[in-house]
Amino acid sequence: MSWKIKNYLQELRAMEEGAQVYPPGLRHPVAFIYPNVYHLGMSNLGMHILYQMINARGDSACERFFLPERRLIEEHIKSKTPLLSVETGRPLADFAVLFVMLSFEMDYDNLLTVLDLGNIKLRAAERNEREPLVIIGGPCATFNPEPLAAVADAFVIGEGEDTVQSILDVIYAASSKAERLAKLAQLPGVYVPSFYEAHYQEDGSFAHLTVREGCAAPATIRRQWVREIDNYPHTTAVMTSGTEFEDMYIVEVARGCGRHCRFCMAGYCFRKPRPRQLARIIADIEGRPARTKKVGLMGAAVSDHPQMAELTAYLSEHGIPFSVASMRADMLTEQIAEALAASGLRTMTVAPEAGSARLRAAINKGITEEHVNGAIALAAAKGMRHIKLYYMIGLPGETDEDITETIEMILRMRAQMDAVGSKGELIISVNGFVPKPFTPYQWAPLCAVRTLKKRFKMLNDGLKKSKHIKLITESLKETVIQAVLARGDRRLGELLLEAHESEQNLKSVLKQHGLDAEEMAEQALALDASLPWQHLDMGVTMDYLRQELARSEQGKFTPMCFDNCKRCGVCREA
Repeated sequence: MSWKIKNYLQELRAMEEGAQVYPPGLRHPVAFIYPNVYHLGMSNLGMHILYQMINARGDSACERFFLPERRLIEEHIKSKTPLLSVETGRPLADFAVLFVMLSFEMDYDNLLTVLDLGNIKLRAAERNEREPLVIIGGPCATFNPEPLAAVADAFVIGEGEDTVQSILDVIYAASSKAERLAKLAQLPGVYVPSFYEAHYQEDGSFAHLTVREGCAAPATIRRQWVREIDNYPHTTAVMTSGTEFEDMYIVEVARGCGRHCRFCMAGYCFRKPRPRQLARIIADIEGRPARTKKVGLMGAAVSDHPQMAELTAYLSEHGIPFSVASMRADMLTEQIAEALAASGLRTMTVAPEAGSARLRAAINKGITEEHVNGAIALAAAKGMRHIKLYYMIGLPGETDEDITETIEMILRMRAQMDAVGSKGELIISVNGFVPKPFTPYQWAPLCAVRTLKKRFKMLNDGLKKSKHIKLITESLKETVIQAVLARGDRRLGELLLEAHESEQNLKSVLKQHGLDAEEMAEQALALDASLPWQHLDMGVTMDYLRQELARSEQGKFTPMCFDNCKRCGVCREA
């Protein structure tokens, strides 16, 4: 083993508190892969939750693997040291089952790198009886697993708390790989891609998937979601100073979002909203490790928790520093702002998403400029110097006029900060909109790259003369690849593998096959088109998504989720 890698793992372990380590041989070894660097992976609460649950079984030892930093990837290759676990330094290939948490499209190639470094064959069909099963879950696996269909033995569709336990029961009980896959295919929320065959139209477009002859598998795989989230862990499992949330104790306060923002995949795939009980949240906070510097309140819509005021009041009264992922401008109150400021928060983050009232109505954001102004005034009054605003450009129906209105809105926000005496920075983070499956915009094209470049330049030119405004933009190259991967099928997955194996980027390999990444991303899909993810059932009906697309074009508002609502289809399952 390379001494550099050995020392690196020792340094990671020295920073940690709460990792569970079991001597080899006492339990079934289970690998948990987060295909990005430790710094980011340890910030993922889903990994912490499943880590606790797998170890709590009593028969399993969960060990973590991450994408090494660039210098360490080179060291692994140079020294021929296989990828090793954080807990015991065991090689990845020693584990019978590899769970993968896949959150972002740009991590697809990272996963292939992790498997390569672990001496795991990339294609499931090439892995023999003695080699590990690769089981992929997380948001990307849920909304469109097809680009990695050749890599995964199985996918977890939806929330994994119950499904992961059932998967391990099957794997431990079965005596062969064939038996394991056959039984996994019968589990709710488990998709075994090798049991299905993709078919294409004469023009090359996707047609449909069918179950392969001789395979017992459902035609449709239903997303799983946890009804009673208080029955499961929902906090940091391993404290570490090696992440962006240094020694922060993360607590999930709610899951799902009922706001119906039309661009948001998480809002549709993880509906319905489920707040945790306040008493359970407080009990977890009271039992946090002594080294905790701050409590982080996590959730898709933290500020929508019905007892957010009571929770922040408790934290403030007990002198417990805390932060939130972000706040809706329309939900920020004086009491919450004061509690956040008292916790040391110096940057208030708000996501208007669009600068024009017309576009905010189209995406169903439900936030006005007055809400943002109010949040800025509250933040400044309570001592939060900086404001961070998130925007998207390239939204369906956007025009240059909307960009002009965005610039004008930002300048008014800066003037508002100056008017209330705030001399801090106004940070503007802008990303290109990427259409995602299972949203009303799944049929929409990526805005033409040429247009996106022009509009980014409009933003930069419109803001560059203003003091104390910092503009942060995402790489358009990554935006294009995200858009291609998000709506890709199995053929794209083969090209992704080819790109990785030939050490080229995906765009170059697409070009070699006569395909243009930008043209693929910028293609609109017909409303009646067959979709590579249509064999999955998120609960939300396609008819509802079409209705929401029409409402977006009309600028009509859709109210948030409410009790006994039956609009979208999800709550018909409950």
